[in-house]
Amino acid sequence: MIIIGSDHGGLTLKTALNSYLQRRGYEVSDAGTNSDSSVDYPDFGQKVAETVIKGGAELGILICGTGIGMSITANKIPGVRAALVTDVFMARMAKEHNNANILVLGGRVLDEQKACDLVGAWLDAEFEGGRHQSRLDKISALEKKYCQ
Repeated sequence: MIIIGSDHGGLTLKTALNSYLQRRGYEVSDAGTNSDSSVDYPDFGQKVAETVIKGGAELGILICGTGIGMSITANKIPGVRAALVTDVFMARMAKEHNNANILVLGGRVLDEQKACDLVGAWLDAEFEGGRHQSRLDKISALEKKYCQ
């Protein structure tokens, strides 16, 4: 299962990605928002990040106007590796090298086709492990040190 959430700035893109993911055969949980009324992105970023970390979804996708706020929010949750991406190479590397469990996109920065391309590249990529795992272990050690 993939959980997807957005603020008002990402609503249109979230709706399109929800359909795209379902066409690809994924079960999708929509964490909101479902309105174009102004909302606070940290509320939705937290909900998606906590769901992924607690095992309620394998992966998450977050969308706000630029993706910056959602990325900052999600990465405050220990265990989250949220990657803000703007091109296919970044999306692929987010999974292959960083094992990103949440993909973050900018709803006011990307068109629907580009966003679908990014999500597809991320989903189709596989974590390479090896030297990359030791780097993730160092990130986990930082979380343990500073997130008490």
